[in-house]
Amino acid sequence: MKGSNLLFLMVCLLVLLVLAESSKSSADVRCKCICPPYRNLTGHIYNQNVSQKDCNCLHVVEPMPVPGRDVEAYCLLCECKYEERSTTTIKVTIIIYLTVVGALLVYMAFLMIVDPLIRKPDSYIQPLHNEEDTEDTRPFAPSHGQVRANTVLERVEGAQQRWKRQVQEQRKTVFDRHKMLS
Repeated sequence: MKGSNLLFLMVCLLVLLVLAESSKSSADVRCKCICPPYRNLTGHIYNQNVSQKDCNCLHVVEPMPVPGRDVEAYCLLCECKYEERSTTTIKVTIIIYLTVVGALLVYMAFLMIVDPLIRKPDSYIQPLHNEEDTEDTRPFAPSHGQVRANTVLERVEGAQQRWKRQVQEQRKTVFDRHKMLS
């Protein structure tokens, strides 16, 4: 419970820090003019922080690459768009994402450290000695001389082997009863 409160407090602090810094670091509005090649000039993209009403070639393209009499023809070719974005929302989303990923990594490290300390010996390691076991259930059963590491995959395999043995015993019991009733 304390860890989640601390995590929430850290996220709130980071959000406030981002909000304070976002107002001075970058602009959320801009005018973007894309000008194609014109005569001997190559195409170019111009960005300027201007209001929406001033979003045109004459206010954004600085310095003007063509002489005075060709400005109108050059500006007719340029395509200008007014763009708005919320850098604060983008930053907050990234911070929340990184916080969640970081919390999951810390939790995974905690589990990797604590799990071996609190684990009980597994009861399914002792194999059943049954004459009618099939060969497909035996390859995963560990031998007594073999040291078995306790990973999640091996625990799942052990549970799967127990389930297979139980199904095999149930089949044997059902077929035995079937033979008795016949």
